[in-house]
Parts: sequence; C-alpha cells; structure tokens
Amino acid sequence: MKILFTGGAGYVGGAALRYVAKKGHDVLAYDNLVEGHPGAVGDNPLVVGDIADTEKLTETLKDFGADAVMHFAAATNVGESVENPEYHYRNNVGGTLSLLVAMREAGVKRMLFSSTSSTYGLTDKIPMDENTPQQPMNPYACSKMAVEWMIHDFAHAYGFGYTLLRYFNACGADPSGEFGEYHDPETHIIPRILEVVLGMRDAFEVYGTDYPTRDGTCLRDYVHIDDLAQAHLLAIEATGETTRDAFNIGSGTGYTVKEVIEACERVTGEKIAWKEGPRRPGDPTALVCDPAKLKSQLGWAPEYTSIESIIETAWEWHRKYPEGYKGPRHVPNS
Repeated sequence: MKILFTGGAGYVGGAALRYVAKKGHDVLAYDNLVEGHPGAVGDNPLVVGDIADTEKLTETLKDFGADAVMHFAAATNVGESVENPEYHYRNNVGGTLSLLVAMREAGVKRMLFSSTSSTYGLTDKIPMDENTPQQPMNPYACSKMAVEWMIHDFAHAYGFGYTLLRYFNACGADPSGEFGEYHDPETHIIPRILEVVLGMRDAFEVYGTDYPTRDGTCLRDYVHIDDLAQAHLLAIEATGETTRDAFNIGSGTGYTVKEVIEACERVTGEKIAWKEGPRRPGDPTALVCDPAKLKSQLGWAPEYTSIESIIETAWEWHRKYPEGYKGPRHVPNS
C-alpha cells in the first residue's frame, strides 16, 4: 500500500510513518516543517509543503500514486488555541478541507484521521469508550471535532472510507533512542519532568494537588508512540472504501501526576524536584481510555504496558539528545 502522511515529520506522525515503512508499505511524509523535523522521518522520503496548498498536495498524491492518507498535520497547543483560535481553525479545519479536496481530485479513497480524546471534554465516565458524549472544552478540541464531522460528510457525499483514532496521552520514544519527542516550548508531562533531571529546569510544576484522586493530582492514560503506530497500521489496513468507524487508543490504566514523577525517579535514579501550582482551567480530574473495541475488532496488542517501560524509552532519547532535533546531531545516521 502507498500511504501519504500529512504531518509525517511530527512526533506521532513520524513514529507512525517509520513503523508502517518497517512493515513493508511505501510511505511519503508531507510536512511544512513548522512543527515537524526532517530528522523524525529517518531515511524515508519527505515532501516539504503545506496542506493548505491544495494544488501541490493534489499533485503529490497523484505523483506518489497514493492509496491512502494518514492525516496528522495540525496545530495542537491547547493554550495557544485559547489565545489564538483563528490559527487553530485555519490550520486544522481549513487545512483538512484542502486535504479532502485534494484527495477527491486525486481519487484517494481511504483515510485515517489522527483525532483526540479531548473531543470528549469533561466527563464523569471512567474509563471512556467510543460512546462517551463528545463535549469539547477548548478551541483545539473543537477544531478536531469539526474535522471529524467534515470527514464524515465528505465520505458520505463523495464515497470514501475513513477511520478516526482518538488517542489519549502519546508519550515515549523509539526504542533505538534515535527518534523521540521534541516541542518548543515543551508542554508534555514526561519530557518536562525529565528536563529537571537534565538540569534544563529547576523544578516540575504540578497543576493542582486537590483533585479527588488517590493522591490529589490529575489521573491520565499514557500510551507509547510505537503502540499508537501499531494501531494506525491495523486501522488503515482495515479501512475500506465504505468504512466509517472510530476507535479510542489508550492503555486502559491511569496514572496520577505524582505517580509519573515517582516512576521517572525510579527510571533515572534521581530525586526530582517539583512545586505546586494552581489548577489549569478546564483540566478534568481523570481521563482514562477503554481500549476494548480496538483490541477486539482490530487485534491491537500494546507492547508497553507499564509507565516505567514508556519512560525508559523517553529517558534514553532525552539523555542522548537533550536538545532534540535541534541539537548538534539531530539527524539520525548523519
């Protein structure tokens, strides 16, 4: 199968692209490199372009002979989406509209969309399955849900198949230690904790310690990027021209913020300084996935089943490349 990856030079998109390539499919990354990095693609081909450029995207799909698209390209910073919703809607909704038009012009009939559990918003349902009501609470989540609706409408009107993957906290790094997570600024919990160990920040800030959980901090579900990549491959292989489906991806186990800090201490062998900060507006107490549908229908079998095993891969990447892809040896095998 020939698969084009929008956002294929990003953290999750790059992981999925490399995984799918190892399994024998032809892959092509399409990325504007605003958030992505050429090093994340590895030895696989990359076209530098914006999904808003419908003409270039159409030509790329045709020239490549794409059978399917995995769509990762998006603005993802939640705080930024509150401050500048225009940017998120323009990128996420407008960019996807351009992609759908290009797919129609190029005759591509299968699509997988990288969505998010954030579309569920605040909920008391734990764990969360695919029937959990979708009540997004910020512009980022709203834009992702709008894209889900748009894909559904285009698929029914123009006859193509799609699968939506709503995942929880993507984390970890390639087991080789040569590919991993890098954002500027960094907003994800595990890299920020590890930055304390590396001396890149004085202390990790915990946003709220008075939640009704076992230790007062938020409870979250963490899933390794290789396990996410496995799910993407299973989903695209199962997506036909009449498929209309959605799956949650998560471990099914929740860890509190303090438990993640303690796990990082066990993996690194270092005591990690942390300080208490105020709750962030809109932060739910607990977000934990019910992955039963993904396991039963697609045969998903995650390899990384403990938070320590996930952190071990992240620690290997961050201690080798503390500056990520911006560092002195940011392109693997160079």
